[in-house]
Amino acid sequence: MTRLILATRNAGKITELRAILAEAGLPHELVGADAYPDVPDVKETGLTFAENALLKAHALARATGLPAVADDSGLCVDVLNGAPGIFSARWAGRHGDDRANLELLLAQLSDIADEHRGAHFACAAALALPDGTQRVVEGRLRGSLRHAPAGTNGFGYDPVLQPEDETRTCAELSPAEKNAISHRGKAFRALVPVVRELLG
Repeated sequence: MTRLILATRNAGKITELRAILAEAGLPHELVGADAYPDVPDVKETGLTFAENALLKAHALARATGLPAVADDSGLCVDVLNGAPGIFSARWAGRHGDDRANLELLLAQLSDIADEHRGAHFACAAALALPDGTQRVVEGRLRGSLRHAPAGTNGFGYDPVLQPEDETRTCAELSPAEKNAISHRGKAFRALVPVVRELLG
């Protein structure tokens, strides 16, 4: 059995990818970055989600000698030409301040009419092997932005993105409902044939 390492310390992401691999009948053992505490975090200096995912996957593959998966994701707003994009987690200046990021975004869009509030969550997932082989796949969740947050599930911009063909925001969906349609779920599922091709 090949051990596969996911570049995250987020238990939810590990559980999600583990379930997707199992569902596809892939026997690989998936562990998170916590299994290798000596491996330092990688600075996300790329200009795209794909570049950041590859940076993290290659760094982990080199450090551990194992195949590594990494993802990078964010919110892309049509009228902001795709911003916040790779800056989603630090849109308001400080990394990971969900509330400040959300408030700034809503303030920036306060006078934008409903028909122009299109946006999508994007996720790039990369697989890198210790020999330098790499693949990247992407997933998207298209929707529109509400004027005010709704729902308590999820994190980040989930309370303001209402997926297409849905009356609720991502934060009003159950975790299972969200995983079924999420950008990360789509990217991780697109990774299955890549894992099968490269790792058997």
